[in-house]
Amino acid sequence: MQPKPMLEDTLALMRDLRARCDWDAAQTHESLRPYLIEEAYEVDDAIRAGDDRQLKEELGDLLLQVLFHSVVAEERGAFTFEDVAAGFITKMKGRHPHLYGDGVKQSWEHMKAKKRDSIVDGLPADLPALHRAFRLQDRAAGVGFDWPDVDGPIAKIEEELVEVRDELAQQAPHARVEDEIGDLLFAVVNVARKAGVHPALALDKANLKFARRFGEVERIAKERGLKVGEASLEQLDAIWDEVKTVERWKGGTVEGEQP
Repeated sequence: MQPKPMLEDTLALMRDLRARCDWDAAQTHESLRPYLIEEAYEVDDAIRAGDDRQLKEELGDLLLQVLFHSVVAEERGAFTFEDVAAGFITKMKGRHPHLYGDGVKQSWEHMKAKKRDSIVDGLPADLPALHRAFRLQDRAAGVGFDWPDVDGPIAKIEEELVEVRDELAQQAPHARVEDEIGDLLFAVVNVARKAGVHPALALDKANLKFARRFGEVERIAKERGLKVGEASLEQLDAIWDEVKTVERWKGGTVEGEQP
């Protein structure tokens, strides 16, 4: 039986591809940027689908990106894969001083806060807005700017909702309505964070649930000779309630979700 491939084997293969494959040799850090983002999303899709075979494959593709960038940097004389590995080990041990030293256990954000001039330092500019809000709040909490429990942000949601209603009632300019809705969304993210829920994951599940349910609405409407675009709201709402009732009767269909 052949020995299992080691990480060194993957690195050697990447170096060989750079030397002998025209396409691989032509790539740069800049040209590889879209592939890195794409592969990360494909890993995420595999996790969402609960498909281990796909996850194994997509993790390999993501590893390819790490190897690719490391070898390109090595050729430039900037750093090597070994430097990346050393940095990883140093960082992970530094994050766990209570396990790899005589330090005390503390949150990562609290430790990082001591090294930053601002909570925005190091946050990627293109982070999705929902995740960026979560990270900003997490970082603010790391320097002590946080509610003691979930009651504070819940009250903030109620306050922001009143302000949204007021702006809509006054038919305020679009910019003012947008501003207040932004504040409301930010408050909702804070509730999720305090409840130990990542808002992006929660919204992703809500999107999937809505798409699934509305797909059933479309199917049932078609069976009854109704065109979704022409049916009344009352007709569609009645079918929607039917779909929810069936899901509740079945006990939920996605990881124990509550209909």
